[in-house]
Amino acid sequence: MTPAPLPLTRDIVLIGGGHAHALVLRAWGMNPLPGARLTLINPGPTAPYTGMLPGFIAGHYKRDELEIDLVRLARFAGARFIAGRAEAIDRSAKTITVSGRGAVAYDVASIDIGIHSALHKLPGFDDHAIPAKPLGRFATAWADHLAALARAPDLADKGLVVIGAGVAGVELAMAMAHGAKTAAGRTVPVTLIDSSSALQGLGAGAARAVRQRLHTMGITLREHTDIAAVTRRGVTLADGALVPAGLIVGAAGAVPYGWLGDTGLALHDGFVRVDATLRSISDPSIFAVGDCAHMDHAPRPKAGVFAVRQAPVLTANLRAALGAGAMKHYRPQRDYLKLISLGKKAAVADKFGLRFEGAWLWAWKNHIDRKFMARLANLPPMSAPKLPRHMADGVRDALGDKPMCGGCGSKLGRGTLIGVLNGGSMDDAAVLGDGAIKQVLSTDHLRAFVDDPFTMARIAANHALGDVFAMGARPQTGLATVILPPASQQIHRRMMTDIMQGARQVFADAGAQIVGGHTLVGDSLSIGFAVTGTTEQPIRLSGAQSGDALVLTKPLGTGVIMAADMALAARGAWVTAALTAMQQSQGRAAQILRRAHGMTDVTGFGLAGHVMGLCEEAGLAATLHLDAIPLLDGAEILAKAGQRSSLFDQNAELAQQMTLPNDPRADLLFDPQTAGGLLAAVAPETAAELCGALCDAGYIAAQIGVLTDGAPHITVV
Repeated sequence: MTPAPLPLTRDIVLIGGGHAHALVLRAWGMNPLPGARLTLINPGPTAPYTGMLPGFIAGHYKRDELEIDLVRLARFAGARFIAGRAEAIDRSAKTITVSGRGAVAYDVASIDIGIHSALHKLPGFDDHAIPAKPLGRFATAWADHLAALARAPDLADKGLVVIGAGVAGVELAMAMAHGAKTAAGRTVPVTLIDSSSALQGLGAGAARAVRQRLHTMGITLREHTDIAAVTRRGVTLADGALVPAGLIVGAAGAVPYGWLGDTGLALHDGFVRVDATLRSISDPSIFAVGDCAHMDHAPRPKAGVFAVRQAPVLTANLRAALGAGAMKHYRPQRDYLKLISLGKKAAVADKFGLRFEGAWLWAWKNHIDRKFMARLANLPPMSAPKLPRHMADGVRDALGDKPMCGGCGSKLGRGTLIGVLNGGSMDDAAVLGDGAIKQVLSTDHLRAFVDDPFTMARIAANHALGDVFAMGARPQTGLATVILPPASQQIHRRMMTDIMQGARQVFADAGAQIVGGHTLVGDSLSIGFAVTGTTEQPIRLSGAQSGDALVLTKPLGTGVIMAADMALAARGAWVTAALTAMQQSQGRAAQILRRAHGMTDVTGFGLAGHVMGLCEEAGLAATLHLDAIPLLDGAEILAKAGQRSSLFDQNAELAQQMTLPNDPRADLLFDPQTAGGLLAAVAPETAAELCGALCDAGYIAAQIGVLTDGAPHITVV
């Protein structure tokens, strides 16, 4: 007998995707703690690696080379990823408030959110400058400025200004000078401004070498200089002089995030005070690491090297906080190696007051940085479950060569269902009643493919309501059916709170309500809804007419992206974009398409299967234009790489009724979609106007083909 999964009993929540937390995720994936549910909260799917930022600014690295893929790491760790910004901690309720989401419960939490610039207090800074931290926003602004320099080299005359001449600011200025010169084809004036002395904290020898490099590169260093304001023309100094600039970057005044001050945690200048175990001195259930923490036992300057070395201790102590092992102490080194990039592929090293300089140091730094990033990118493949020695014939074939997908990828194929159901309408919902107002009724259920019950509930609710919208009906009620994994009562309560909160939002936005449901415990999470709606005139598949244009309201690719996510082969940005698409309601699209002759929602059978259903019900053929079909970011790349949903092969059996080009994009026609778009057959003269209205309403919509006379058949051109 296969052993039942162990119940979940405790929640660990990581707030922020800093370097230490990224390493915790990797370590957790290698050795998870049974019974603990791990969660990462971060505003975006990636986090930039600070060590490679100057190299990116100088043009030595591409943007994606300095991005840590947090979604992929979370998948490897078996953790749920919540895309959102933490705003508060209620320590009495043990909840974390996330923007746009609400409360996330924890038993143990860790904070690794870094720091940000305090220069917003400088007049005009927020309107006319960009802080160096958070790094992601600055990296985007710099890439845009380089593109502008390449288009209009005269922009170089306006120059660049960096406010703050500490080690980070100086390194940034040299990198910007090199990168801007490469983009513009000529030297771009760069000015460094600091109200105090430059390069504080650096040894005398290394400081002399860096100052010499600044002089050689023509970078103007203005120390002990106060700034009055930042304007669109540049930086106005306290004496009234103007330093012109096409881009102004703030690298001074890094401070902790203000919301930490409202947590009631003990702070030092706004930073969370922690002891040698990295635990808050005022709350044993909260840890803090990286730049947002202040180590009472061993104060140190803000530097990424400490966060990296804190990670193993934090990992052990998070486990110990839940009863697995003893607490460990973190003892930071007295001094650390500082490697300062010099714009070109050269660097200066400083440790214990000793100075080294040269291209070989940059090569060494590059090796260290790439090794760190490879550690977070080259994740060991997940091993398949061990099979018993003796099995009945066909077990291996039935299992297949990949894990079973969730969502619509875990459903039965079109051929199997048609063979079993043997007749009946292929409409998305049953129609009840003969009066002026008719009721439509449908049900749908999804096996979870993300570990966040809130997100999964929103997707499942939108997926189920798609059947009502496809019939041209107004949603009315929903009954929830939820299967929860084994867990303690507390975890089950938290899961159900997340599920109902997410689902109720979706139903309320659709003008409907959840009126009841049923729960039970199984091996894994799955969520479904029975839904009803009302309409005066249901839109049936059989109403489609020859000559109708086919309009699709969402891009394809959710199946292949989520299958690749399970295999650690998808970028986190692709995954989060796919999840966002699945949470987009089809309510407004259905209103725009209310005069469609025939309509369905594209789900498990893939676009090809649902087009064929339309053709069979209406007795028509179809022509699809492959170039016109919108695709989610990453879908085409993954399809070309051979990634497939576990339902793909069954859906692809339909190819025998199709004429297909030799193009890997054609495989996406068989990709099972979850909470996919509406597919509508509309009068051809209205198609362009309808597509315009859909796009104006926020949908990635397109006219993808046409219905024609003939036996049911799909021609793809």
